[in-house]
Amino acid sequence: MDLQTLTYVVVGATFALYLGIAFWARAGSTSEFYVAGGGVHPITNGMATAADWMSAASFISMAGLISNMGYGGAVFLMGWTGGYVLLACLLAPYLRKFGKFTVPQFIGDRYYSQTARTVAVICLLVASTTYIIGQMTGVGVTFSRFLGVSSETGIYIGQAIVFFYAVFGGMKGITYTQVAQYIVLILAYVVPAIFISLNLTGNFLPQLGLSSSLAGTDVSLLAKLDQVVTDLGFGKYTTTSAGSTLNMFFYTVSLMIGTAGLPHVIVRFFTVPKVSDARASAGWALVFIALLYTTAPAVGAMARLNLFGTVNTAVGIGSGADGQMVVKSDVVKANGDMFAPEASLKYEDRPEWMKRWEKTGLLKFTDKNGDGRIQFYNDATKNEVVKGKAEAAGWKGNELTVNADIIVLANPEIAKLPNWVIALVAAGGLAAALSTAAGLLMAISSAVSHDLIKGAINPNISEKNELLAGKISMAVAIVISGWLGLNPPSFAAGTVALAFGIAASTIFPAIMMGIFSKSINDKGASAGMLAGLFVTLFYVFAHKGIFFIKGTEFTDMIGGANSFFTITPEAFGTVGAIVNFAVAFIVSKMTKPVPAHIAELVESVRVPKGAGGAVAH
Repeated sequence: MDLQTLTYVVVGATFALYLGIAFWARAGSTSEFYVAGGGVHPITNGMATAADWMSAASFISMAGLISNMGYGGAVFLMGWTGGYVLLACLLAPYLRKFGKFTVPQFIGDRYYSQTARTVAVICLLVASTTYIIGQMTGVGVTFSRFLGVSSETGIYIGQAIVFFYAVFGGMKGITYTQVAQYIVLILAYVVPAIFISLNLTGNFLPQLGLSSSLAGTDVSLLAKLDQVVTDLGFGKYTTTSAGSTLNMFFYTVSLMIGTAGLPHVIVRFFTVPKVSDARASAGWALVFIALLYTTAPAVGAMARLNLFGTVNTAVGIGSGADGQMVVKSDVVKANGDMFAPEASLKYEDRPEWMKRWEKTGLLKFTDKNGDGRIQFYNDATKNEVVKGKAEAAGWKGNELTVNADIIVLANPEIAKLPNWVIALVAAGGLAAALSTAAGLLMAISSAVSHDLIKGAINPNISEKNELLAGKISMAVAIVISGWLGLNPPSFAAGTVALAFGIAASTIFPAIMMGIFSKSINDKGASAGMLAGLFVTLFYVFAHKGIFFIKGTEFTDMIGGANSFFTITPEAFGTVGAIVNFAVAFIVSKMTKPVPAHIAELVESVRVPKGAGGAVAH
């Protein structure tokens, strides 16, 4: 069976599975629609949480970012996994004990204010809508490459699938669908990594293969990769950082607290019966997440070595007799000249995978020196030796542009793995994007129907009408998210980081202070969230050139790009969170104190029943 047909079969089978599960687990009440009836088993919930949390950014983009950034990509590993630990230890059990459906409902009740609840809804909608753009983009990329349709058609199909199982199934349908999606996405991620690790290092486990020697040589994979990238003018793979030390720290913190503040992940801990189950499901989710996150660094490194080996034969990674990627030990030991005329690949001889990805626009070739060969190197390097070698070889700039988002999806093709593995990766990419999109849409729907309509507009609405409102609001959210995926705003390239920044600067501080401080009042919480949101959006949009005042870009007004202590927009969520905490404390000190019954509520949520009640004998 050819690759195209096999991909249709595999992806079609997974879609049929999702729809069948959604029909079986459709929601019949508001409790089932919002929190799956609160009866999900901890292991099941852990698997669904992992699928909900590991979005297209985790499956498609993260290994690509690590591949491009090297050591600097550790911010994503530390930030996202650290954030989940933070959520599991500091927030989830207490929120579950509070026993509400949604994050805005917790904030509204804790801060005894409809205003605070409404502000939380606004922050949730901004963060979730921003985040969902990236999921729809991932759906479009995967469809356009593997199913031979345009990205626009892919987004329409993705909308239809999510509409069916999210609108009719609610959280109950989403939960059990996400279990299936987790199984698909983790197999799609780990299986190709095992194949590639065996080919390159002979080691079955990618995690160990990353630190192993290349097959048949005494050269370690990372040492070889360092040599290759530095010879071609890129930064050393194992030491290059993500900007300044301060920026890397702030970036990591922003991703951590942003993860802990993501509403579609937090709500998963309301779907289990007891507080102890919330803790257990958090632990299981971390195990399921670790399978992908410990594999990602190996995928990124091996993919980059394979990519360089395809374009530059001097790397010593090429095709064996069976067509799969293998190590050419004689070239590895000789450390061939990267700039030799015959070292670069002829454009007419480029492999089929390059031709296929060129059609998507995510891989582009521009023959700058007219020699018909592909020169792939860092033409902006400050290394004079590399520049001299490139000029002596007649190279006139980098000719190959490779979008980081194709690294995971193209990796099995680059490594010439079997067609069924490539088809599985396509299904995995779609599973990752659709599972998170469904979770985000659920968060948006519950915020609108439960927190705005029932909480503020019509408190006496019947359960039947509230359920209908939830389904309608989710349908509207699907349409809007699809439109944003088709017409992404100019800042879409950083949408995932922006979503984490918004959650970090608004929702996370409000929840933390709500649980661990009895002194933050309603006005302080509302002012803090609005201040955090404004500061973060202002800084991000200033760098993107979104707004102008009398012809002057905001970037100029704040002193230039990354002018605030070298902090990049992606890392600015940490600053927004600091502003949120500070404003909340200051405003709370200047206004009426928290009522006594609210202080008692905070104490009861945080302290187990019977604490301090033991009697000494």
